[in-house]
Amino acid sequence: MAEEFFKNVQVLRGIPVDEFMGTMGFFAAALSLNCTDCHVKAANDDWARYADDTPLKQTARKMVLMVRTINQANFGGKPEVTCYSCHRSGNRPKVVPSLAEQYGSPPEDPNEVESHGKALTRDAPSVDQILDKYIQAVGGAQRLAQLTSFVAKGNYSGYDTSDDKVPVEVYAKAPNQRTTILHAPVGDGVTKDGTTTFDGRAGWINAANTLVPMLTLTGGNLDGARVDAALSFPGRIKQALSDWRDGFPETNIDGRDVVVVQGTSGKSTVKLYFDKKSGLLVRQVRYAQTIVGLNPTQVDYSDYREVEGVKLAFHWIVTWTDGQSTFEMNQVQPNVAFAAAKFAKPAP
Repeated sequence: MAEEFFKNVQVLRGIPVDEFMGTMGFFAAALSLNCTDCHVKAANDDWARYADDTPLKQTARKMVLMVRTINQANFGGKPEVTCYSCHRSGNRPKVVPSLAEQYGSPPEDPNEVESHGKALTRDAPSVDQILDKYIQAVGGAQRLAQLTSFVAKGNYSGYDTSDDKVPVEVYAKAPNQRTTILHAPVGDGVTKDGTTTFDGRAGWINAANTLVPMLTLTGGNLDGARVDAALSFPGRIKQALSDWRDGFPETNIDGRDVVVVQGTSGKSTVKLYFDKKSGLLVRQVRYAQTIVGLNPTQVDYSDYREVEGVKLAFHWIVTWTDGQSTFEMNQVQPNVAFAAAKFAKPAP
């Protein structure tokens, strides 16, 4: 639990460490602030200083209690009102109507489209039609069934490497095992591996250079790891999720028309966006529950290349409230045999 790992946790007690870190990301997204805006700057060099109190931390505690009281009194405890409800990515709540928003045409966020529960037009494709088109676009069911594992190699960049590119490998085995290992410099010529693993049931992140070196995945984070592992093998996309839904309005991502379907992994909702023309998967958006509200994670896929008759994304960007990571593969070797230890819990 968060209070067992961190010091001076007061109103966010009783939640797992990974949910606690996601909650910090939720605060950052709601207020457009980063870690050192709320914590003391000395925490950059001494992580123990994250426990120090600051005026913003004290205010945040009051706000958490206020929002909790509102939700308990009006919504049965469900997080219908969150930090984002009022702050809307600003460090002060917005209280004055915006005429620019009222009379302007704000850009549509494709992540916010919702299902109407039924087809919106007569010719709107069903879930099966959308997924079948994707399966055909990446090689067809027969070729996809022949892909049972792969190892991909390339470069990684993200918050934990100061956006510098470092080597990375991805190991995947059907139906749902996946390990990612990046090799990050941590100073004085020393390199440390950062490992993310899902073994088919459990998942962990052994980070290269962060406040929490070993993170056990729970809740929506574990659901997300399960989805990423299953989607590594396109032929199993129908089994990757349950409770499929269509009925979404068409939307647009980077100038491309996309169609949307939604499914469930565990207790988490997952949206999948497919290029209307090519049928390829271009985005995944999933939501993890935190103590203060739903936390989104977005994965954008591109640069599809053929590997033994199967098209795989060689480039993907993972964006979430705690950071953004970019993966650029330059080679993928299919049907590689792996020892079981490749998907075991990483060593601390």
